[in-house]
Amino acid sequence: MSMAPPPPSQSDSVLTIILNYRTPQMTLQAAEAALAEMEDLSGAVVIVENGSGDNSWEELQAGAASRGWLDSGKLRLIRSPVNGGFGAGMNIGMEAGLPDGSAPGFYYLLNSDAFVEGTTISRLREFLLSSPGAGLAGSFVHGTDDVPHRTAFRFPSIAGEFEMAARTGIVTRLLSHAVVAMDMPQQETQVDWTAGASLMIRREVIEDIGGFDESFFLYFEETDLCKRAAQAGWRTHYVPTSTVAHLGSASTGMKSWDRTPTYWFDSRMHYFVKTHGVIYAALATWARVLGCGLYGLRRLLQKKPAADAPHFLRDLLTHALRSAIRPKTAIRETRPHSHVPEEQK
Repeated sequence: MSMAPPPPSQSDSVLTIILNYRTPQMTLQAAEAALAEMEDLSGAVVIVENGSGDNSWEELQAGAASRGWLDSGKLRLIRSPVNGGFGAGMNIGMEAGLPDGSAPGFYYLLNSDAFVEGTTISRLREFLLSSPGAGLAGSFVHGTDDVPHRTAFRFPSIAGEFEMAARTGIVTRLLSHAVVAMDMPQQETQVDWTAGASLMIRREVIEDIGGFDESFFLYFEETDLCKRAAQAGWRTHYVPTSTVAHLGSASTGMKSWDRTPTYWFDSRMHYFVKTHGVIYAALATWARVLGCGLYGLRRLLQKKPAADAPHFLRDLLTHALRSAIRPKTAIRETRPHSHVPEEQK
């Protein structure tokens, strides 16, 4: 008589973490797609309600209950008392672990506006299982209109800041080695960092470097995590056979910013100061200013369209001046770690 193969060990298990901020119905859709794929994988899904301050918690509870998820043993709901940002919310999910309290082999971070497509999670897990030294792996992400999103990146640098702001062909060609947003690779490749919309992290990486730096409220938190992982000897890879449909900016509203929010400038400054020091951060800002000036000249002479949010350059300079007067990056208040988030299993 043949015997069924034993279940995968905890070292093969995946904890999928979805962070909700005022998008409960979309979060339930993302969870539904993830749970469908997780049926064939060892592990579970955890939804972290990240201090939305609306009726998200009640909608998530009702939606999960009506679908029978709360009795399945495959999904947990956790409620954070405050909105500490993306990294803080993901840290809550990673700290929660699997339903039995044990740590998974892999953490899979999924945006609430991102929808896995059949083998998204399993392909990332298989890649990491077969790739010693690879600690993080990200997906090919496309919009619901099938337009690819940039998700393979180099680390930010002084040259990269100038190139990004200048938006000029000859500058891009001369500084091609520093362009942050890479041309999208067609095959699996090692990258500096990849987007957190669909990102799998080996448990040992978190054990080595800790979770997200909660000083980042939004933006640059994945960049920092991948940078610390690289410094600890772990590689980050882009795996295009793992695919995700992504609405993009559903929680942050980035596509419709009237002004770039202060937390973006805070995160950018914190990344450069933390990674390279105060002088390098100042030079990176001036490189961005010079690049903006060059593109501004092109706008004047060639009628180029606006590329940044209104008043971006003025806001950048104001933030830099304030940071120089008060020489530390802003550390936003995040959740108190002594406070246990509310949970419904």
